[in-house]
Amino acid sequence: MRRGKILATAALAASALLVAGCSNDSDSEGGSGASPGESSAAKVGVILPDSKSSARWETADRKYLEEAFQAAGVDYDIQNAQGDKTQFQTIADQMITSGVNVLMIANLDSGSGKAVLSKAQAQGISTIDYDRLTLGGGADFYVSFDNVAVGALQGEGLQKCLTDAGTTTANIAFLNGSPTDNNATLFKQGAVEALQSQVDSGAYTIVADQAVPDWDNQQAGTIFEQMWTEQGGEIDGVLAANDGLGNSTIAILEKNGANGTVPVTGQDATDQGLQNVLAGDQCMTVYKAVKKEADAAAELAVALATGGDTSDLATETVTDTESGEDVQSVLLEPQAIYFDNVKDVIDDGYTTVENVCTAELADKCAEAGIS
Repeated sequence: MRRGKILATAALAASALLVAGCSNDSDSEGGSGASPGESSAAKVGVILPDSKSSARWETADRKYLEEAFQAAGVDYDIQNAQGDKTQFQTIADQMITSGVNVLMIANLDSGSGKAVLSKAQAQGISTIDYDRLTLGGGADFYVSFDNVAVGALQGEGLQKCLTDAGTTTANIAFLNGSPTDNNATLFKQGAVEALQSQVDSGAYTIVADQAVPDWDNQQAGTIFEQMWTEQGGEIDGVLAANDGLGNSTIAILEKNGANGTVPVTGQDATDQGLQNVLAGDQCMTVYKAVKKEADAAAELAVALATGGDTSDLATETVTDTESGEDVQSVLLEPQAIYFDNVKDVIDDGYTTVENVCTAELADKCAEAGIS
C-alpha cells in the first residue's frame, strides 16, 4: 500500500457542473433529495453498514454526507442496512431501480459487498467503496483513512500508556474487529508492526488474540471475560480495535476492579470513548475526521454523477489483495487522542462539550482544558 497525505477539500467544486433548471423527482426513503430546479439525472445512493458497531455511521457519516450532497445540489438516497446482509442487497436493488448513477457502500463483508458492486457495475453505475475496501469488488474508487496507520497509532498508544505507567514488561491481549472486515485486518497489521520490537525483545507477550464477529460489543465483553479468566487476570494491556470493543473491555475490567489500571485502546473518538479517556479507564482513541472522509467521498460521487473530472481527486492507490488490482484511492490521516488532546475532537466540531462533559466528568474536562 502506498501512503501519503491527502488534502481532501471540503468544498464541493463539482457542484458548478450541475445544469440549473432541470426538474427533480427526489425524496426517497432514508435520504433527502436535491432542491427543486436541480438536476434529476445525477443521483447518488449510499449504503451504510449498521449503527450497532459504532455510533459514527448515523451521528457523523450520514450527517456529513447529507450536508455535502445538499451543498452540491445532487439528489441522493442514504440508507442503513443495520447489519443485515439481505437488507443490504435489497437496499442496493431499490437504489439501482430508482436510477442512481453512483453507488457508494460501506460493506458488511466483502462477499455480499462484491455482489452488490457487480450488479451496479453491470448497470453502468459508478461505484465507490466507502471506509472499507471490498476485496475482489473492483470498485472504481476507495475513500478511507490509512487504516494501517490507525492500527499503528493504537499500538504506539498502548506502548506509550504502559511506559507512562512504569510498565516495562507486559502481557498484551488483542481484541480485534470483525474477521469479515478488511479494515480490521489492516488495523491489526499496523498494531502488530508498532509493537513488534517489544514482542521480539521479550518485553511484551501477546497472551490472547481474538477477533470479534461483526464488531459485536456484547460478544466482545464475553470474549474478553474469557481471556481475563484464562489468564488469571494477568493481562497488562488491551489492544481493543475500536471504542465499542474498548468499552466492553472496560466493563469487564471494572467488574474485576482493574479498570484504570490496565491500558485499553480504542478508535472512532465516540462520546463514550472520549469519556472513558477522560475518566482514565481508556488509554487512548483514534480520531478519524469523518467530515473529511465524507466530503472527499461526496466530491468524488458528485464528479462521477455529473460527468466531472476525477483525475485529481484520488491520487493514491491501494492494492486489492484478492484481485491483485490497484484501486484509485483517497487515504486520510488519523490522529491519536489522549487525555490532553480530547479537546481537539471537540474543537473540530465532531462532537460537543455537552455530549462529552457530563456532571461526573466536569473536573476532568476542566483539567483537560475543555470548556
